[in-house]
Amino acid sequence: MTDVRNYAAVTAAYWAFTLTDGALRMLVLLHFHRLGFTPLELSMLFLLYEAMGIVTNFFGGWIGARFGLRITLFAGLSIQIGALLLLSAVSPDWTMALSVAYVMSAQALSGIAKDLTKMSSKSAVKLVVKDTDQGLLFKWVALLTGSKNALKGLGFLAGGVLLEWFGFDLSLWGMAAMLTVVLLLAVTSIKSDLGKVRKIEKLNLLAKSREINVLSAARIFLFASRDVWFVVGLPVFLYSTLGWSFDQVGILMAVWVIGYGSVQAVVPKILRKTIEPVLAARGARNWGFALAVLTALIALGIHVSHSPIILIGGLLIFGAVFAVNSSLHSYLIVAYSDHDQIALNVGFYYMANAIGRLGGTFLSGFIYQQAGLEACLWTSAGMVVIAAGLTALLPSKPK
Repeated sequence: MTDVRNYAAVTAAYWAFTLTDGALRMLVLLHFHRLGFTPLELSMLFLLYEAMGIVTNFFGGWIGARFGLRITLFAGLSIQIGALLLLSAVSPDWTMALSVAYVMSAQALSGIAKDLTKMSSKSAVKLVVKDTDQGLLFKWVALLTGSKNALKGLGFLAGGVLLEWFGFDLSLWGMAAMLTVVLLLAVTSIKSDLGKVRKIEKLNLLAKSREINVLSAARIFLFASRDVWFVVGLPVFLYSTLGWSFDQVGILMAVWVIGYGSVQAVVPKILRKTIEPVLAARGARNWGFALAVLTALIALGIHVSHSPIILIGGLLIFGAVFAVNSSLHSYLIVAYSDHDQIALNVGFYYMANAIGRLGGTFLSGFIYQQAGLEACLWTSAGMVVIAAGLTALLPSKPK
C-alpha cells in the first residue's frame, strides 16, 4: 500500500506539472508570434526544449534507478519553476537574436523538467502492478497517459486564455506560484525511494532488449508525424490564415489534446480483448497503417478543398486513431521491461520520443514556412508509414 500511496502522490504532482507545461507551450507560441517571429523562428524556440529531452531521458532513467524516483520528480518541479521565472524576464526591447537565444535556454530547462517528471510517473506504475496482471497494467498505463494528455489539453486552453486576459508575465508568475505549492506538498508526502535499485546497469546507447530498441525507433517517427503539423503549422495557420484569436486557438488545441487523452484512457475498453504484448504489437502495426491512410486523406482533402471543416474534422479523427497507437506503444514499453530495468528502459524510450518531437518541431516550422500546412500533413503521412513498418518487426508470437 505504501508504494500505491507514493505512486498516487507522484502522479498527482505530474498532473499539476503537465497543466503548466501545456499552458507554457501555448503562451510562448502565441506571444512570440504576436511579436513578429516567423514560423521557423517559432520552431527554433522549442528545439532546445526537445533536445534536452533527449539528454534528460538518456541520463534520467539511470538517475532514477540510482537515487529513486522521488528525487527526479522534485528536481523536475524545481527546474520548471525556475524556467517560468526566467521566461518572465524577457523584454520586448531585446534584439531578435537575444530573445531567441534566451527563450531557447529557458525552454531547455523546461524540457529537462518535463522529462524528469514524466519518467518518474511512468516508471512508478510498473512498480505497483504485478507482472502476472497484464490487463491491469494496460489499463493503468492507458489511464495515466490519457489523463496526462487531457490535462495538457487543458493547459493549452489555459495558456490561450491567460495570455488573452492577463498577459505573458503575470501568467508565468501565477504558474510558478502554483508549482511551488505542489513541490512543497510532494516533499512532505512522498517518502519512499520508489524505483531505487541496488545494482545499477552501465549507461548504454541502446537498450539491452531488441523489442525496446525497435519500439523506440517506431516512437521517433510516430511522434514526429504528429508534431510536424501540430507544434507550429496548425496554430499559426489558425491565427494567421483563418484569423482566430488567441483563446480560440487555445480552445481548439485543448479540444484536440483532451479528446486524444480521453481516447487513450479508454483504449482497453475500445479493443475489448485480453491484452498481452503480442496482441498489442499487432494492434500497433494495424492501427499505424490505418493512421497513415487517414493522414493522406486529410492532406488530399485540404488540397481539393481549403474548407476548415475538412481540416479540423480530419485532425480530430487523427487524434483518436493516434491515441490508440500511442496507448499501445506506452503499454508495450512497460510490458517489455523487467522491474530492475524499468526506469532505464522508460528513460531510453522517451529519449526516442524526444528525438521524434525534436525533428517534428523543426520540420513543422520549416515545412510550413516553405510549403504550408498541406505539405506538413503529407510529411506526417510518410512518417506514420515508417512507424507502422517498424512495429511490424516486433515479436508476432509469445516467447
